[in-house]
Amino acid sequence: MAGRRALITGVTGQDGSYLAELLLKKGYEVFGLIRRLSSPNMSNLEAVRGRLHILDGDLTDQSSLSSAVKEADPDEVYNLAAQSFVATSFTQPVLTGEITGLGALRLLEAVRAHSPKVRFYQASSSEMFGQIAQEPQNESTPFHPRSPYGVAKVYAYWACVNYREAYTLFVSNGILFNHESPRRGLEFVTRKITDGVARIALGKADSITLGNLDARRDWGYAPDYVDFMWRILQHNEPSDFVGATGEAHTVREFLAEAFSVAGVPDWERYVKVDARFNRPSEVYALRGDAAKAKRVLGWEPSVRFKELVRRMVEADLERLSGGATKN
Repeated sequence: MAGRRALITGVTGQDGSYLAELLLKKGYEVFGLIRRLSSPNMSNLEAVRGRLHILDGDLTDQSSLSSAVKEADPDEVYNLAAQSFVATSFTQPVLTGEITGLGALRLLEAVRAHSPKVRFYQASSSEMFGQIAQEPQNESTPFHPRSPYGVAKVYAYWACVNYREAYTLFVSNGILFNHESPRRGLEFVTRKITDGVARIALGKADSITLGNLDARRDWGYAPDYVDFMWRILQHNEPSDFVGATGEAHTVREFLAEAFSVAGVPDWERYVKVDARFNRPSEVYALRGDAAKAKRVLGWEPSVRFKELVRRMVEADLERLSGGATKN
């Protein structure tokens, strides 16, 4: 892959940092788009920061995206940036639409105008399925989003399909189900659990407060999923693919497994339920069917539920014990 160039939006996030590492190992020259903040969080990029080209830009600013595309002159663009926290999308729906929905359109426009031969990956989401019509969900399952985040992702998905059909651009959607890691933000339920369990095990906290414990999700391991993104853009034609493990587990099961890994018995006494953490419109069950990805791309996840929980809990135990891990 020597000599290939890639532009990643959202490069400081969980997926962006793992993807940057993967592409660098494959010999890519990697450009990462970073939104200018007074104190940007670069912790996920510690291992590779000196090997990245950092570009300033924002999905709400068309000129910055055009400048980034022109400067990077990429072979591949991965749009991973978004306002990606579902709960926040209910309190900031317009901002979510601007970044997660229209942001993807602005990046498509920058590519169409300045680099139309690019292969473009859009991070689509299982949240687009929302109130599910069938289980498991595949590429043909109708969308019924249940949050402003899901609505914005549906808009971005169809914008990508339209640009593929209208302008014959190489644009593909990866409809990824939940994927987690020790780099997951602390505001997400899986990391809130593993961080909280580690604190309880180490005597630093005495409880965790959560919302709906019965929501079921298809949870995979983020490094498996960035390999999936890369494979999508290596395919000989643009298409849309579901990435998932095919297994669904409840938040309650995640809790039980996390406390078990940490060696803490009777986990129920440490968990408080607060309805304030429930969504105004809940997504109760998501489970994906990645048969197309396996058949066409040769992809399937390598890390399953119990191993995922173990890696996350052990990483938080090490971090909070004075060690540091970002694996």
